[in-house]
Amino acid sequence: MSQFPGVNTRKGVIDYGTDERVQFNFFNTVYAWMAVGLAVTAVVAWWASQQTAILKIVYGSTFGYIGILLGAVLIARSVQTSALRISATVATGLFLLYAAVIGVLISGIFLMYPNPTLLSAFIVTGGVFGGMSVFGFVTKRDLTRMGSILIMCVWGLFLATCVNMFFYSDFVSWIITYAVLGVFILLTAYDTQKLKAIAAATQGNKQLAARYAIIGSLNLYVDFLNMFMAILRIMGSRR
Repeated sequence: MSQFPGVNTRKGVIDYGTDERVQFNFFNTVYAWMAVGLAVTAVVAWWASQQTAILKIVYGSTFGYIGILLGAVLIARSVQTSALRISATVATGLFLLYAAVIGVLISGIFLMYPNPTLLSAFIVTGGVFGGMSVFGFVTKRDLTRMGSILIMCVWGLFLATCVNMFFYSDFVSWIITYAVLGVFILLTAYDTQKLKAIAAATQGNKQLAARYAIIGSLNLYVDFLNMFMAILRIMGSRR
């Protein structure tokens, strides 16, 4: 993790020289914006589920869904690649726009699953996410190599999902579901450790920390949402 100054690695063990208040403030900002993003997604998803015209655009054709999905991916990439060059306010706006677009994409869950299942899946996801985030925060093992592999897996699963939309296989769909769950469970630990390193690297630079906090919020938001969708499908299929 040499790309973050102030982070020392030795034999795969990480030592952070960060003030605890700096870590608390940084992670408080990250989790707060992540929560806002999830709230925006939930509200937009519920609203879109009540709009027949929007549902037809999203679910009426595979091309429509993939087009919106690619748009969301481009917004996310813009936040990740441009957040350090644009203002934190603009980066935050793009993040919330991304959260709203994702809300439109997943709006069908309010029609497919009863509210108790949605709530149960959210609670289970919160527990898994919290546990892995704590692990990523406290572990001294360097998760960088694991993270690089997991990121490649994410892109592979994304492509597999797109292909499976055209040549649908229920068996392949379930393989993807469980693979997504496993990958994003591990990515939660990796991203949390990376954010801890960033907190150490940006202490004393509030503007830079604010921009990195938005990137971190986006990454953890993606981790949480993908876990939630996988867990929701698994739990929903058992009812």
